[in-house]
Amino acid sequence: MRFNTRAHAGKLLAKTLATFLTEKYPDMDAVIYALPRGGVPLGFEVALALDMPLDLIIPRKIGHPFNPEYAIGAVTESGETICNEAELAQLDSDWFEQETKKEMTEAKRRRECYLSGREPVAIKDKLAILVDDGIATGLTMRAAICELKNRHPDKIIVAIPVIPEDTAKLLNSEVDNVVALLIDPQYQGSVGSYYKYFYQLADEEVIRLLNQLDENNKPTH
Repeated sequence: MRFNTRAHAGKLLAKTLATFLTEKYPDMDAVIYALPRGGVPLGFEVALALDMPLDLIIPRKIGHPFNPEYAIGAVTESGETICNEAELAQLDSDWFEQETKKEMTEAKRRRECYLSGREPVAIKDKLAILVDDGIATGLTMRAAICELKNRHPDKIIVAIPVIPEDTAKLLNSEVDNVVALLIDPQYQGSVGSYYKYFYQLADEEVIRLLNQLDENNKPTH
């Protein structure tokens, strides 16, 4: 399975989620949480199709010092941290602490940039649906899950276009459900491998999508 764009993947994910929610949680109020930047186009399509509010959870990857694309940890704006302990044991702890602080600062900058002080959507006792454009190691998603659990939703679902089989098993132990279009036992190594057009989103594109929500944080039609 290969997706044209993030928007294309989001539309497909929305259809699968609609069926799943009708069968599993037909009467629950839900909130979509996109992981910026890449998860926002998908979160927008899902929120639009399902007529649900869209909010953000903002984890930041902590990359290996010799290979920044390789995640060894992730941190959210509030300081929830998930690490690859085996990798971390081989690195300087002071370096990791500084990187963690740097990424926390960036997460906070993004919230202010994208949401301009908007209050988070109330999630207590509701269904939270975490959306991203794909998952590799799962570290950023796991940090997002930790952050979200502090807000006390009733249920948490991870909704994703593609995920490695072993990561899906891990996440299934941490949330109520993982809804994926493709659970790949032979993962191709990067999320971008599953897209025809996969580019780095700019802040402006995230803001443009979020600005299409009305004052009640509902998708406009």
